[in-house]
Amino acid sequence: MAQVEAVTERIITAQPDDVFDALADYNGTREKLLSEHFSEYEVREGGDGEGTLVQWKLQATSKRIRDCLLEVSEPTDGELVEKDRNSSMVTTWTVTPAGEGKSRVVVTTVWNGAGGIGGFFEKTFAPKGLGRIYDTVLANLAAEVEK
Repeated sequence: MAQVEAVTERIITAQPDDVFDALADYNGTREKLLSEHFSEYEVREGGDGEGTLVQWKLQATSKRIRDCLLEVSEPTDGELVEKDRNSSMVTTWTVTPAGEGKSRVVVTTVWNGAGGIGGFFEKTFAPKGLGRIYDTVLANLAAEVEK
């Protein structure tokens, strides 16, 4: 099994604290940011960053639907980590200053991929597909916080 990694980033014209707060607001803002690839969104515990437990289904392709149950932590300032209890998938959101009134948001998702030929295709195509999904989420985040 090889580790698969998908990375997406965007510069957003908003203060880092405001951007981070929007991402960490699972009870309100976060659900509004999600693309059509996400469904059945439910906050199970908490709802604001560290200690949140949130569930959703992620449909990466027409045939691939992943049931995600994510534990949220904040290991360092500006970092939000979502660990899936149902798989090896971990998504890290990192928000850092990017100049006056701007923020850089980097989304990194890693998981243990399949072996063999299926693993080759997963490692080749899954990061691009997930990158497109998170690019939409980041565009929605920008639209939300740049108001």
